Formats: sequence, structure tokens, C-alpha cells
Amino acid sequence: MAKASEKAQVHGPVLVPVSADCEGWPYLPPDLLRPSRSRQVCMTCHWFRHHAGANCITLLCCQLHQGLIGQGEHLSRRCHGWSEAQALRQGWAPEVG
Repeated sequence: MAKASEKAQVHGPVLVPVSADCEGWPYLPPDLLRPSRSRQVCMTCHWFRHHAGANCITLLCCQLHQGLIGQGEHLSRRCHGWSEAQALRQGWAPEVG
């Protein structure tokens, strides 16, 4: 019987919604983000995400550093790990080609 229950279990990646994992993250330390006067800011980074958290307050998240970004900082700051958004490099549907 133990073998039957093992076959019933599905092994594979488990997708976790962004809202579930970034609401508990701390805010990024101020010395991590540096000023930027180019288009290379948090908002244009591959790792940037945003969603409506509790009470419909927008949360700005950095998945690379697993931290929250203060309101407004995503427009004028960036970190050393800035990476061009994947959609800009490959397009919205690269499989269409």
C-alpha cells in the first residue's frame, strides 16, 4: 500500500503567487539602492514586481534581493543587480518567433 500512495504524489515545481511571498519581506536598506538618472531604474528591471497587498496598497518588490522598495524609489534608483527586462530582450511572446 505504501507504493500506491507514493505514486499518487506529484513531484514538481510548486508555483507560489507573488503576493504570498513578498508581503512579509523587509524593506530594502537605503544604502542598497543608488540614484540613477537613466532608464536603468528599478521599474525597468527584470526583477521588479508590483501588486496590490493588504487594503489594496501597492507593494513594490525586488525578487533579486527579496525586499520591498519604498514608494517612489522605483522611479529614480537602482541596484548593482539591475538587469534588462526579459520582455524587452525577447518580446512578449518569443515562442511565436
